[in-house]
Amino acid sequence: MTTTSPAIAGDEVPGPAPAPATPVPATALLVRRAAAGDHGAFEHLVRSHERRVLALAWRLLGDRAEAEDAAQEAFLRLYRALGRLDPARPVAPFLDRITVNVCHDLGRRRTRRREVSLEPDPDDSGQDRPAPRDDRADPAADAALAEARRLAARALRELPFKQRAALVLRELHGLTTREVAAALDATETTVRSHICRARLALRDRLAALRSGAGAKPAKETP
Repeated sequence: MTTTSPAIAGDEVPGPAPAPATPVPATALLVRRAAAGDHGAFEHLVRSHERRVLALAWRLLGDRAEAEDAAQEAFLRLYRALGRLDPARPVAPFLDRITVNVCHDLGRRRTRRREVSLEPDPDDSGQDRPAPRDDRADPAADAALAEARRLAARALRELPFKQRAALVLRELHGLTTREVAAALDATETTVRSHICRARLALRDRLAALRSGAGAKPAKETP
């Protein structure tokens, strides 16, 4: 559905010309159309946000397959909520909050499964192994960079969930403290506390991993 200004036939309309209609943001139109049952509009919303949602889920879960499952669930929840959305408000913050909640739920279920099945640590699954290198690159530099990324990903993955989510949203996704607070349903003071603790814990965990100490990760918080 598109919004157009009323037609004006030259000088036939008396009085001053009406002010031009305020353009409706494209996302608002998509939300309205999707809520009305336009599947093409919803597909457009998905395509516009899928990279962001998948990246957030990947950083929170540390597993590609689980991140894809989380993204699908997040968009399913978005679809179910279309009728309650305010088209005037951006979709991205709402999707951030949904994605965080989905990843939290998946993470808790994964922890319970490991406690029962003694499933190996995902760090041993090979998912963080470096991709095939370019023969023109420096093998030693490539190996060092790949190892640094692997340790950073593992250290991030072992932070308590709320600290990890706050740090990822603030530092990697560029949200403001207020936006992070909205996504986590927390106060800005709590978010600042999470981020501060996450930075300290990440630093300590990285130091332990680099030294080979392998200190026990922090306990996951609900």
